[in-house]
Formats: sequence, C-alpha cells, structure tokens
Amino acid sequence: MSSEQPSKGITPERCAAQVMDTIPLVMRCIRTEMRKQGSPSLSVPQFRTLMFLYRYPGSSLSSLAEHLGVTRPTASALTERLVKRGFVDRREHPQERRQVVLKLTESGFDHLQQIRETARSQIAGMFVNLSEAQRLHLVEGLAVLSEVFEEKKSEPGS
Repeated sequence: MSSEQPSKGITPERCAAQVMDTIPLVMRCIRTEMRKQGSPSLSVPQFRTLMFLYRYPGSSLSSLAEHLGVTRPTASALTERLVKRGFVDRREHPQERRQVVLKLTESGFDHLQQIRETARSQIAGMFVNLSEAQRLHLVEGLAVLSEVFEEKKSEPGS
C-alpha cells in the first residue's frame, strides 16, 4: 500500500481503535517477559521508573509521579526502594531544597539494559515467522506511531 493512496475506510477513529486494542497486548507481553526473568526482578512500575530516568535523567519526583500516574508519596516510596537497591541516585536539587533530582546509577543503567536486552530477544522470537515485508511494514508503522506521539508530547500543555 502506497503512502500516497490511503485505503478507503481507514479513518482516524479506526486507527485509534486499533492502537488502543493493540498496545495493551504488546505491553502485556513485555510485562510477561520481564516477569520471566527471575533474579531480583523489578516490578512494572519500577521498570517504568528506570526507563523514565533513562530517557529523562535529572527528573524531579513530581515529573516521575505524573509519568507513572501516581501520587508524589507513592513515587517517593517507589524511588526509595530503587535507591536502596542501588539503581537510582536521589539528591536535593541544588537551587530548590524541597525538590529532588533523580538519576540512574551505573548499576541501575546496567540492570535496565540487561532486562531490555533479554525482553527484546524474547520478543524478537515472536517475529521469526513473519516475512521480511511484514517486518518492514511493522517497523514503518511503528515509526509513524512514534512520530505521532512524539509530536503530541512536544505540544504545549502535553
């Protein structure tokens, strides 16, 4: 299908419905793969915390809480468990004493990369039976999806 001639019937609403139906399935698979890893494994909120700090080093506790959709005390307790495990560094903001700055430690970064690589490897196995053309369509579609959500994220008020 050429990007210049869209298929009839593929409305924005149909796209939205497909995204909303598919993303939870993908996330469930990722969570399952993470849980299979054993070791002193991370909970999904802990994994999301490490991923957020990987993407946004030096974030505040408030921005983490907003990202996770939890209260500041809940984010603080979650962060404290990661600090105790040596995965997160939590310090007072240099100019704002009541604010904290959160960053991954080297150990947290390494642990996150190990989890991601193991999950990525397991999920890659699910794509083995797809043709190269199907994998290309999937990657192209995900790139478009990423662009749409990155643009939304950069809009004022998002």
